[in-house]
Amino acid sequence: MILLSVIIKSIREQLRNYWILLLTISLAPLFVFIYYLIIESSEPQYDLLLLNNDKTIAYHDKDINFGETLINYFREVNNDSISFPLKINISSDEIDAVSRLKNRTSDVLIIIPERFSQKIIDNSKDIEIEFIGDLTNISYMIGAVWANEIISSFLSEVTDIPKQFVIKETSLGISGKADDFQLSVPGLLILSIIMLMFSASMAIISEVENKTMLRLKLSKLRAWEYLSGVGIVQIIVGVIAIFLTLIVAVAMGFDLQGSIITLILIAILTSISIVAFSLIIAALTKTANEILIVGNFPLFLFMFFTGAAFPMKAKALFHVAGYPVSFQGLMSPTHAISALNKIMIMNMELRDIIPEIIALIVITIFYFVVGIWAFQKRHMKVV
Repeated sequence: MILLSVIIKSIREQLRNYWILLLTISLAPLFVFIYYLIIESSEPQYDLLLLNNDKTIAYHDKDINFGETLINYFREVNNDSISFPLKINISSDEIDAVSRLKNRTSDVLIIIPERFSQKIIDNSKDIEIEFIGDLTNISYMIGAVWANEIISSFLSEVTDIPKQFVIKETSLGISGKADDFQLSVPGLLILSIIMLMFSASMAIISEVENKTMLRLKLSKLRAWEYLSGVGIVQIIVGVIAIFLTLIVAVAMGFDLQGSIITLILIAILTSISIVAFSLIIAALTKTANEILIVGNFPLFLFMFFTGAAFPMKAKALFHVAGYPVSFQGLMSPTHAISALNKIMIMNMELRDIIPEIIALIVITIFYFVVGIWAFQKRHMKVV
């Protein structure tokens, strides 16, 4: 009977600490579900963009353009075999094509040279085809390998002999010379801001735990006024955190690229977003201990599924005005990391990250609306 009493008491204590129980039993199943969604939405497919600069020539009273023939060959191979996970697109403007690479709507740009047909007819061995892309992107690497195989097969069929060609590889920004450390820093900079999740939540909930929230409510202080005041301080903390992280990275050999002003803008927007999300956590909890437990759920998601801890790319679920939206895109740090990668790795400018900025603002507004409403209902409602 004593053993039974201890068991019943332990069950009651466990149910009383329901957040710990929920974290213990649900974290692994949650990650199984999330991995399933990510894998389902990111089946291998590599987007090849073909730009034909080949000039048509007359040969044996016929107009010949082997560039067009190569493009048709790509299409036929892709349609006839399920073993080629390629999506073939055609471009007629190199500037637009490079822009699509930078916005990650395509993985590899292949430029067929002007004298492609002439060199094939002359049986030249110095046929040069340009491959452009982010050399650090695994999608570029695999897509380029597939394209190389198809082009080699095409040249062998056209000339009836094995034909070698020269690949001219052009990298976007500094992707051709960036090492693993250089590539990891943008995500780590945003990770420093993600950690605001705990700081901001505790700054807010401390008033509830210390019983000072009652005085604030009686003073007719409105939720948005209180939360804005706390939020401004946390934004300053976030900016300090990201610059301290950047200073350490530079000291360790990081080659800083891009505008500092743009970096500050991204840091401020991301800090606001994390503070807004912290309102939701604060609304769900009543003590600092609960924050340390509940906060682990979004912290794991924001760290491992936005690209903060390591690079991650998921296939777009849909597009909004040409901007891809994925499962990870529902979390604001995803867009902040994408913006920093464009600035620091691709050497792009402020106008190139406008879609990321808009996405950050929209998600932040959503976080604020939900967070202020929930916090008002849970902690600032005067009965």
